[in-house]
Amino acid sequence: MTTQIEFNAVEKYYGRFHALKNISLEIEKGAFVALVGPSGCGKSTLLRSLAGLEKISSGEIKIAGEKMNHMPPRKRDIAMVFQSYALYPHMSVEENLTYSLRTHGVKKKDAQAKAREVADTTGLSNLLTRYPRELSGGQRQRVAMSRAIIRDPKAFLFDEPLSNLDAALRVHMRKEIRTLHDRLGATSVYVTHDQIEAMTMADRVVLMKEGRIEQEGAPLELYDKPVNQFVAGFIGSPAMNFIPATVGEDGQSLKLDIGEGQTLPYPGRLEAGKAVTVGLRPEHLMLVSKEEAQLSLKLRIGEATGATTYLFTDSDPEVAVVVNDRTTVTPGETFHLRIDPERIHLFDRETGVRL
Repeated sequence: MTTQIEFNAVEKYYGRFHALKNISLEIEKGAFVALVGPSGCGKSTLLRSLAGLEKISSGEIKIAGEKMNHMPPRKRDIAMVFQSYALYPHMSVEENLTYSLRTHGVKKKDAQAKAREVADTTGLSNLLTRYPRELSGGQRQRVAMSRAIIRDPKAFLFDEPLSNLDAALRVHMRKEIRTLHDRLGATSVYVTHDQIEAMTMADRVVLMKEGRIEQEGAPLELYDKPVNQFVAGFIGSPAMNFIPATVGEDGQSLKLDIGEGQTLPYPGRLEAGKAVTVGLRPEHLMLVSKEEAQLSLKLRIGEATGATTYLFTDSDPEVAVVVNDRTTVTPGETFHLRIDPERIHLFDRETGVRL
């Protein structure tokens, strides 16, 4: 595949604040890449640097093989979709769509024909004469996306475009954006703090923390094989449970620091006495009988949502369990769990790195 976007050792400072730290990343043509991470991790700064809205301190940014470091935003041939829609309120939908074409010298008739073509693709054909104030949030976001599409850019940049929408509409728009991406064969870079959006929409996920890339790969790669405890805790909902533990004398058991005699088997061989952190995903813990149990814990609270029940223990640390069914366990009652040893994640207690 052809590389469409390239970051080479990119650094960004705001005064003394080091916002981007040695960012190197390649994005293939036609890929959908999500930049994800907690607030302040640098994902929006990286996107704005790609767009030319921020000037990088050092390193190199390339689009379609051409160096962009000193290229102004209007010459980078990218289109950006913002959280705020950024529509012209005094213009109709059609005028919003054709504005960028008309400013680049495209004849009015040709621009209108292109607008109708794009509107067919994005489901706006019957809204072309309306003004932004007459549209719902989802319709406004479609107009913002259509305005980006009409330019046929080298890349689409999305900066948390769904943050202003309600939960049901976010799910709907996630599917719309991904469907459009596939239909257009576009290259898309999508910034979000929502790991569910990143996991469901992207071909590749780039997880950032404090200006660095912690891990980059296919969504399920980050879920199945997180490189460290930060990635393991960020990817997955509810978050992974982390329990301090010590490796037993046999090197194949994990003595959990969560009450008397709580031990899990481990399929590998580890250094006896080593201090580790055990990671257990809530959805991998299974409710079993007392005879089959590896762990026995007391319930603090249960949350039934219909098809799924969430159980939270009164232990320290708290353990979350996801049961894809209903359960009769009541607060204060002891319940019993086991997990496939192959699904246990282990991290170094000091560094947080996956073992």
